[in-house]
This record gives sequence, structure tokens and C-alpha cells, in this order.
Amino acid sequence: MPEDPNNPVEWQLQGWLKTFDAEAVSVAGSLCDEHAEDPETVALLYEDALGNSARYTFAQLRDLSSRSAGALKALGVTKGDRVATLLPKSPELLVTTLGLWRLGAAHVPLFTAFGPQAIASRVENSEACVLVTDAANRHKVSSANAGPGFPRVVTVTDDNGGTQDGDVAYLDALAQADPVMDPVLTCGDDLFILIYTSGTTGSPKGVEIPVKALASFVAYMRFGLDVRDDDVYWNMADPGWAYGLFYALVGPLLLGNTTIFFNAPFDVSATYRILETYGVTNVTTAPTVFRMMRAAGNEVIPSDTSSLRLASCAGEPLNPDVVRWGRDQLGVPIHDHYGQTEGGMMVCNHHFPELQRPICPGSMGHAMPGFRIVILNSDGDELEAGEEGQLAVDTQASVLFWYRGYFNDPQRTAERFTGNGRYYLTGDSATRDADGYISFSGRADDIITSAGYRIGPFEPESALLAHEAVAEAAVVGIADELRGEIVKAFVVLKAGYDASPELADTLRSFVQSTLSAHAYPRQIEFISELPKTPSGKVQRFLLRG
Repeated sequence: MPEDPNNPVEWQLQGWLKTFDAEAVSVAGSLCDEHAEDPETVALLYEDALGNSARYTFAQLRDLSSRSAGALKALGVTKGDRVATLLPKSPELLVTTLGLWRLGAAHVPLFTAFGPQAIASRVENSEACVLVTDAANRHKVSSANAGPGFPRVVTVTDDNGGTQDGDVAYLDALAQADPVMDPVLTCGDDLFILIYTSGTTGSPKGVEIPVKALASFVAYMRFGLDVRDDDVYWNMADPGWAYGLFYALVGPLLLGNTTIFFNAPFDVSATYRILETYGVTNVTTAPTVFRMMRAAGNEVIPSDTSSLRLASCAGEPLNPDVVRWGRDQLGVPIHDHYGQTEGGMMVCNHHFPELQRPICPGSMGHAMPGFRIVILNSDGDELEAGEEGQLAVDTQASVLFWYRGYFNDPQRTAERFTGNGRYYLTGDSATRDADGYISFSGRADDIITSAGYRIGPFEPESALLAHEAVAEAAVVGIADELRGEIVKAFVVLKAGYDASPELADTLRSFVQSTLSAHAYPRQIEFISELPKTPSGKVQRFLLRG
């Protein structure tokens, strides 16, 4: 793609590629230091459920993250190492991630709703050398069988303590650290983030995100979301997941914009309060949030939401009636966007004026600049407009596509590409009309998307099988008006156990406590046997029917 200064989209795209797909990139410099020259530029506005609030400038984050880098360096962290965080949306999360990136290390995010089983599998696979958590989550990190490879644990404590023997106290470590002011330089292909995504079979897969992905992140912030310098931007997603990490933490910092962290359980009234109090102009979240706001009715809508300029969502298909509700009640239409952990955002109803087109109900928009999106048949051939097939990325014509594979997993990496390596397969079915509008049809695999979270059946099934009453289990996603889909489990009991509502409640609580608060089965049906193929593979499509 040649440079064309008369084409602002193309010109900006080439500039970002030159900056981040380079031999010497300062990640912490790009995300923080270069915005810290003005000591008043605010990087973070923070609130929690107890009413505590704080604001941090880029200059403060630069100084704190340099101490965080010093503390991690004292624990032996060097360039290329993996550092895990099990932290909520908080200033400590920002300080820790900026600190590890200052050392050239890679970030391994762990969602705070994960239970011990989910945490242990990700920590073990990533070979993280340090794990930073807080008192509320420390009990989920078990060191009972800790060997030489078990990570050092750094704990952010509260007034009630929460550390265990051998832990490093977070605040003490920062106070004693020798600051690392000069960030370690990395290249575009160096590992920047290692984030885990669920699969239909096997354990979660670690997606390798290189430094050059920053070009894709900033492109989405500008082209997809049209985040401007004077915007008050709020991405409600949790940074333990891709959309929140890429575009609530990294994206705004790249632009030098303020980001909002509201660390509290979701509440419709509180959401409206944040929108109104801070004068949010640009908001993005999962469709479930907008559906819950719509379900709450008009009485909770504040008298003045005139500051809101744009609204977007991603993570699951957006219902056309929610688009209409946004226009009628929020004053702005909600734009649907599509992406994956393995590549970031790829298809958008763009807000950027030069790319904006009328919203087509039910469509997730057009390919983002830097991506060529195609529809393939089962033979890997491109289909014409109007034909349904698998959504794919033409890697040879997509300069922003950065996915290179799953961590230490060449077999499952190869499964995501056609035999000639040209096309990346999303696993989702879609159509494209004559005007280029792309519409989502369904999942080509068994991934469950609930409230924006991607859930593979393997982990909840494994958690159910750990209960003494369960002989076999299979989970599927079923339609839900609020969350898009919910997890439903089909359970075969062992001899001596009887199906009952009480046992169903017990199993739900068991999975919720051992695996995660978002991936447990909200519905459980007891059956005598699971439908299987002659080879023994569970036929989930029959269960969904």
C-alpha cells in the first residue's frame, strides 16, 4: 500500500505501521512517557463500588510504573519474560502493566472471575515468572504443589492483609525499588501480550500478540471508534479480556487519552451516573449492557445525556431493536463491531467520518482498513456476494493482521489457516452483500458467547466432571434475550445420585467457585446419556436442538 498524503486513512495507517512494526519500539514510551510532558494530562479516572475515586496523570503513571519496573526487575524479570496479573480494573493494574512493558516483558491477563482451576492452567502454560494479584483474589492462587517454576506472587494488600508466606508486598516493593526510567526497546515481532482464549476442545489457547499489533489497536481506536483528542472515552469491558485490554487499557494510552475504570458490579443506574457525571462522549461495551439498560425502562435515564456523541459495541451480534433503542433513548445509534482475540477488531460500522456509512440493521459493517475480509466455502474458495460461508482474513492483503499462532501449540495454530496458509479462518459463518456489508450468521464451532465473553465447553465440562456426582457432562450455548447466550449443561449422574433442583443448584455453585463466575451453567438438565458419534465424540448440535 503506497503512501498517499491526500488519503488520510491510508496515510495514518502507514505511519502507524512504520512506528510499531519496527526494529526499536518503546512500548511504555508510546503508552505513557511521550504523553507525560504535560504534567496535567490525565490518563485515568477511577471509581470503585465503595465510592472511592482517584485521578492519575501520565506523569504520575510514568513515575509509578518506573518503580513497578524496578520491583519486577529485582524479582528477576527481564525482556521476554511473562508476568501475569490477577487484578480488577484499578490503578495497580495500569501501573503493573506499564512497569512490565517498561522491561520488555509480556503481559498475561487473568480475569478476576476465574477460579483456581482456570488460573492455574493459564499460569502453568504461560510459564509466568511473576503473578501480581490483590488480597481479594490471592486465595485463588494455590502454591500447594509449587515447584521451581511456580511464579513469585506480588500481592496488593488492604487493611485486612491478605498475603501468604513468601509473598512480596506490592507497596513495599514499589517503595524500595530502584526506578527504571528508560524503557527497554523491543521490535515489532517481540511478544507483548499472551492472552488466553477458549476453544471447543482441549485447554485454553494462549494467543501471542506481538508489539506490531499496536498499529491495529490504534487504527481501531481512530477508525472504528473515532476517538478524538477531546473525547471523554469509556470502554466498560474488563481488561482481563481482549476487548477491555486492547481498547480500554492499551488503546486510550496509545492516543494519550483519558480512560475510565469503574471497578464495580454492573448496575444500570450507576452506568447512567458515570455517563452523566463525567460527561462521557464516546462509549463502547458489550450488547448485553445495552440490552440490560433497555430492559430497565425509561425511568432510570437521566435528564441530560446530551454529551454522548457516539456509542459502539462488540463481542456478540447486536439486535436491531437495540440499535433503534439507542437512537431513541440515548440520542445516538449504536454501531456494531466484530473482532476476535486472534486479531483484534476486523469488521466495523465505522464512526470515522471518511469511513462512515449508513447502518444496515443486522450487519456488523465493513472490513476495517488494513484488512481484506472474505467469505470462503468448505474448499477454501472465495464466495460471491450473498453466499453464506466461513468468515476469513486474506493474510496476504491484510497489513494490520498480526496473529501468528498459539503459544507452544503449532497443531492448533495450523487449524486456523487454510492449507496454503493464505486465509485465517475465524470459525464464524457470515454473508457479504453487494455493497460490502458483512452479516454474522452463527458460529461454525461450539464456542459460546455470553455477555461478550467467549466460553469454550471444555473448561465448564471439566469443572462439572470434578464433582463426585457427575459421570458425564456436555455444555452448549442457548439463546438468552439478555446475554445473547447462556451456558446450559447436560449432566449424566453416577449411580447412587438422584436428579433434583437442589443438586442442580449445588453443581452450579461448584462450577462457579472452582472455574469462574461467568462460565458456570445457568441451566442444568439431567439426562440418561449423551448423544455421541460412533467414535465417542459428543454431538453438541443435537443437544442444542
